[in-house]
Amino acid sequence: MKHKIEIVYKDDAMVIVNKPPRFLTVPDRFSPNLPNLYNYLKDKLGEAYIVHRLDRETSGIICFARTKEAHKDLCHQFEKRLTKKIYLAVADGNFKEKTGVIDGRLTENPFIPGRMVVAKKGKPSVTEYEVVEEFKNYSLVEANIKTGRQHQIRVHFSHIGHPLAVDSVYNGKGAIYLSNIKRKYKNTQGEERPLMDRTTLHAYRLELSHPTTKEKMVFNAPLPKGFRALLKQLRKWGK
Repeated sequence: MKHKIEIVYKDDAMVIVNKPPRFLTVPDRFSPNLPNLYNYLKDKLGEAYIVHRLDRETSGIICFARTKEAHKDLCHQFEKRLTKKIYLAVADGNFKEKTGVIDGRLTENPFIPGRMVVAKKGKPSVTEYEVVEEFKNYSLVEANIKTGRQHQIRVHFSHIGHPLAVDSVYNGKGAIYLSNIKRKYKNTQGEERPLMDRTTLHAYRLELSHPTTKEKMVFNAPLPKGFRALLKQLRKWGK
């Protein structure tokens, strides 16, 4: 397997994983044999129960239960918003309001399957955000999702006019290049390679209560190499 799966924490009740980008959380409906975390953990640990999900391209912290009892408790925590999920995202533009709450109901787009949209008849969806660092044309933003809807951060940021810098679905941009950041960029190496060619979103922190001991636990996942490289160039050329 080319992807490096980092197990951050493991005991008899649950397992916390730092998911690499471009790795499925659960089996694909149409290609069930594609590598995914659920099958990987079942093979490695003997049993795994899905608690929540991350999009394929999103990296970072994710939790699985190892028993039915732990699964019930953890799912209850997520459903009742007793957990805290913090993401880091690079978004287009500079936010007028440096902190805010995006309260936009989400539902599946009736015209484009697999795509979500803000709509009055959608499910309640709330994202709190805070701008961490600003660049000329981009912003590093921390997002705290109060609900766990599909594509929530991606849709909410797009809805307020600041889609993720790389998001082929909601921004139409499949990659970000140095030429997007550096003024008077000159390419002397032939075809320019992207700095990052996957969704600029990372699940940075997860806070929850242990399903058995009830101890408050906090797990962090450092930014992966590609994300760090993008920020390095933004700090160098994008101020």
